[in-house]
Amino acid sequence: MALLEVCCGSLESVDAAVAGGARRIELCAALEVDGLTPPIEWLQVVKDRYPSLVVHVLIRPRAGDFAYAPEEVDTMAVQTEQALEAGADGIVIGALTATHDLDEAAMEQLMKVVEEGNLARELAGSDLCHSSNDHHFFPDPAKTATVTFHRAFDVCRRPFEALEKIIALGCSRILTSGQGPTVTEGSDMLRELRKRAGGRILILPGGGVTSTNAARILRLTGCTEIHASASEVIDGKKITSAARVAAILQAIQSI
Repeated sequence: MALLEVCCGSLESVDAAVAGGARRIELCAALEVDGLTPPIEWLQVVKDRYPSLVVHVLIRPRAGDFAYAPEEVDTMAVQTEQALEAGADGIVIGALTATHDLDEAAMEQLMKVVEEGNLARELAGSDLCHSSNDHHFFPDPAKTATVTFHRAFDVCRRPFEALEKIIALGCSRILTSGQGPTVTEGSDMLRELRKRAGGRILILPGGGVTSTNAARILRLTGCTEIHASASEVIDGKKITSAARVAAILQAIQSI
């Protein structure tokens, strides 16, 4: 079965995603502005409550565009380090220039933080390090955190060039609607990206995914993972629906 990643903007949404059968989530705050870095306390609660749940953490310090000033990139680096220390299984990041090209310098800085965090985990799990504090910060030292380049990709002006650069950076996947308003409109681009990737990186379709189109998108694109908020609006906030999560999982169970 293809893997569903559920985007959760609150602890309530995490509970609903798990109740619906989710095995991996993207944890963020403020879904009404397309997601911001969540409080580190949320991650700690989720890891304590659901030890086997794979948690990818969005690192986005503000709403708006993805062209970040140097001090904002520094903030993102600190947030990334904190998320890794708190047990994040993956980091979700993205940075562009003002002209909508990949900001390679910013991405290299953030990727270095992830690499250093993964090295610290390896050391914490080896015979070279016996500090109980290290195991407190890294509850699963054997697990290497992955990096997802988020939907900043959808406004890259040269997507195929960006694809190659993101692969070279060492990212594991790209979350994208195929540069369309939704995955349905972007399905041709999603398929082309997956073909060009050639197994070097995963393409993660996201944007307008529902139980009625999820299976079709996976079949059309050849992708093996899909991303959805599976949410409903309650009192002006997007809250994950356990029923919607379960419905998407049921729809893609044969893929």
